[in-house]
Amino acid sequence: LRRQMIRNFRKPLIVMTPKSLLRHKLATSTVDELANGAFQNIIPEFDDIKAKDVRKVILCSGKVYYDLLEQRRKNKQKDIAIIRIEQLYPFPKDEFRKVIKKYKQAKEVIWCQEEPQNQGAWYSSQHHFRADLLPGQELNYVGRDHFAAPAVGSMGLHLEQQQQLVNEALK
Repeated sequence: LRRQMIRNFRKPLIVMTPKSLLRHKLATSTVDELANGAFQNIIPEFDDIKAKDVRKVILCSGKVYYDLLEQRRKNKQKDIAIIRIEQLYPFPKDEFRKVIKKYKQAKEVIWCQEEPQNQGAWYSSQHHFRADLLPGQELNYVGRDHFAAPAVGSMGLHLEQQQQLVNEALK
């Protein structure tokens, strides 16, 4: 009953997003999706990638998804799936299990975030990911190291670190 109540009353009130996503060519929806669609807790692989060929699954949330997607397309990689976790709490266990189950051959699962390791979702969510991985799959972290501030304070250094973490996730 409690779960039913949560589902019935879960409505996003505020969308926290970087301004860069407001004009991003890949962060768009059709009028039909806006009128008839619904919030998705987990957004599965978007591109035409065969699940049996996937050797690595990348889990992420937010803006880093678009950097990963663009670089993967540029590299023409067809063996890495990218799954977006849009709701971290309460964690959508059943939906996550359904999506991860498609990638039985993937031995490596990565959580990728652009925030420093001691910030963002890694520490508060990794136990959910680990609990629902398939036997033989291993969860690893890719992102910035621990840092006192949420940003490095230099756009050049930020872009360099961002490219580094995208490359590491896709290697």
